[in-house]
Amino acid sequence: MEVINFSLGRLPYTMFFAGAIAQLPFAVEKFGKKILLVTGGSSLKKSGRLDAIERLLKSKNIYYAIVTVNGEPSPQLVDAVVKQFADKEINAVVSIGGGSVIDAGKAISAMLPLNESVYDYLEVVGTKLHGGVKIPFIAIPTTAGTGSEATKNAVLSTTGTNGFKRSLRHDNFVPDIAIIDPELMIGCPFNITAASGLDALTQLIESYVSTKANPFTDALSLSGIEKVQRSLLPLCIEKNDSIPLRAGMAYAAYVSGITLAHAGLGIVHGLASPLGALFGIPHGVACGTLLAAAARTTIIKLKSAGDTKYLQKYAKVGELLAPEKGGSDVEQKTHNCIHTLEEWTETLAMPRLSMYGVREQDCATIVKEADNKNNPVKLNDDEMIGLLRERL
Repeated sequence: MEVINFSLGRLPYTMFFAGAIAQLPFAVEKFGKKILLVTGGSSLKKSGRLDAIERLLKSKNIYYAIVTVNGEPSPQLVDAVVKQFADKEINAVVSIGGGSVIDAGKAISAMLPLNESVYDYLEVVGTKLHGGVKIPFIAIPTTAGTGSEATKNAVLSTTGTNGFKRSLRHDNFVPDIAIIDPELMIGCPFNITAASGLDALTQLIESYVSTKANPFTDALSLSGIEKVQRSLLPLCIEKNDSIPLRAGMAYAAYVSGITLAHAGLGIVHGLASPLGALFGIPHGVACGTLLAAAARTTIIKLKSAGDTKYLQKYAKVGELLAPEKGGSDVEQKTHNCIHTLEEWTETLAMPRLSMYGVREQDCATIVKEADNKNNPVKLNDDEMIGLLRERL
């Protein structure tokens, strides 16, 4: 019998139900009456939801200032916001938006007490360790993808030849409160829903087959994969934009944040980071377009190594993703896994890397900056270049 060993980190106090946004004023009041509201570019405003949220805050006499995040957050954005509000006695930071908005708010809440450049505290490129002191932080996702509402790191990036994607990380940076309301996700464009959903699926699969997986993360990963199988295609292809389906994807994204934080990720995320930094490819698109090719390459190498443990795990993923295809052995079920992921890549119209300017001669540079992370088998440079070429 397997000996169970794992550690469980902090999780946010979580409210997950339709209409949960109405609890925002009461959540804010735990910390004070003066908040920084971090939002995305325009969708929240256009939908009318920002006006409704502002009315909620005003009803409790909560003062707020709004900060807008366009695209993935940079250290320069965080530094500018911190400089603007460092002396304003902000009681809490509230992020309402996609993963980028939540990451930005998470970093702002961490840097406001220090009033220093966040660059100095980023992993790899920085030289300082953050002590974990922060302004209370509330995360409210409006897309279902990164799971940042459950994690302790904020990903910041710069784009270009010397670009990077690095994390500001501390156990205390897990949001104090996560408000997950599937009603806020109704109307999210289906291309964003698809890319975000495949990001969540990638995180669930990679943490499930991770070398650091454990029974706790396995159980969550499998439950999330099942929700994606039932929800993503009906949302994006059948255009059934319903609360139950949005809730299914919101759950999958949330638990993917928990599993990645406790089990780690694999080769797709190891490649997605340099792709985003060097070419500005949105994170969900990078993950979604590479997932099937990476699964195939990994499974082929596992078979050549005579592995049984991780092939059985991929077979279980195949069972969940394609229950209608059946199959009585690991060979058939791993085939179903690969084939279903390939079908979804095409059906959900994941862009190819060349659409973002990636050329064949760039693959070696990308791989040089890549990382196998906790992939169940280590891929060499040629294998990574090969799977990139498949998606050019």
